[in-house]
Amino acid sequence: MTPPEPFRTPAPRLYYGWVIVGVTVLALLLAAGARSAPGVFLLPMEEGLGLSRATLSFSVALGLLVFGLAAPLAGRLMDVFGPRRVATAGLGLVALSFGLSTLARSALALHLSWGLMSGLGTGLVGSVLGGVVATRWFVRRRGLVVGLFGAATSAGQLLFIPLLTASAGRVGWAGGTLVIAGLALALAPLVWALLRDTPQGVGLQPDGDTHALPAPPPTPDPGVMRRALRSRDFWLLSATFFVCGFTSNGIIGTHFIAFCSDVGLSAGFAAGMLALMGAFNFVGTLASGYFTDRVDPRALLALYYVVRGLSLALLPLLSPGLAFTAFAVLFGLDYIATVPPTTALTADTFGRANVGTVYGWIFCAHQVGAALASWLGGVVRDASGTYTLAFLAAAALAVAAGVLALGIRAPARRAARPA
Repeated sequence: MTPPEPFRTPAPRLYYGWVIVGVTVLALLLAAGARSAPGVFLLPMEEGLGLSRATLSFSVALGLLVFGLAAPLAGRLMDVFGPRRVATAGLGLVALSFGLSTLARSALALHLSWGLMSGLGTGLVGSVLGGVVATRWFVRRRGLVVGLFGAATSAGQLLFIPLLTASAGRVGWAGGTLVIAGLALALAPLVWALLRDTPQGVGLQPDGDTHALPAPPPTPDPGVMRRALRSRDFWLLSATFFVCGFTSNGIIGTHFIAFCSDVGLSAGFAAGMLALMGAFNFVGTLASGYFTDRVDPRALLALYYVVRGLSLALLPLLSPGLAFTAFAVLFGLDYIATVPPTTALTADTFGRANVGTVYGWIFCAHQVGAALASWLGGVVRDASGTYTLAFLAAAALAVAAGVLALGIRAPARRAARPA
């Protein structure tokens, strides 16, 4: 007698994981827009508030630092309570912090609202949410989905930088800030309504697979950080991601528009160049996600950091104007392309269930680098009258990170380790 076939749940027409991806993309768009605001508003705030560029840079650096420190907190909270609650709370805090920042009239008030509160809010939404969602809902397409989330961050830059630049010219930096606060407030209930924590929670499996009995979701390891702190791979991933933050969000994200102003270019031109970076980063991050599923991610990281270093070294040597277009294209292609291979290496080394916690700390290193570059860039500019030394230092760090990336444990050896 032929045994009966095991029962299989009919696959839905649309895997709900793609709905989760869509909601997450919206949240990451908003978080990217919020984090791009300081670079756009740096000069209008300097003029409107009467504060020095170094003081404003410190406020921006504080926000970037707290953004990074919020990453391990967000990762742990997501591992325990799920991304739905954490992301919704983060959006509410973004709305509150950006609203309050428009009332700031002193450096201290700005540091608290524009720095501490906005850093915490955007950190709860934009730091590890994409990595947690991708690793919970996808296995075979994980690199592609992480690439989509990285592209969403690029698209946020592409959309918000021209919008905020125009807003600053028409209604001032405070009006543009209120736009972000309103969007965050509107998005929070949508995220709460549609985001779900795990596929198993809605009777599904990662990638939409069907099984006779639903497999339980992976269980986080409470001692994973003790293991991570003893791992050379964790420290290499953290060091390279530190450099990623230093050379992207820190020096370029915060100071590029101000640098263009120093060499006689308009804010509109600079915003256009940042938008162009965002467009090419959209392409580069999607491609990075595709290749992360197929190529040794260590080699990808080495390539990205070396190319980034070369582009930063060339920037002070370029003639102001159209030559900046070449820089925008080259730098844009790998602005956030480091995220898919870094996330993949984290998941493969420490287990999918622990990505929120471990990647949170790695991302924290990213934001420490971004904060240092944001602050030191302003200090160097005030002291020397130029950004040249800051760009060259960032270039040297990027090339060093490319070398360090090759020291991470090879994928075949990682696969043999317990997850």
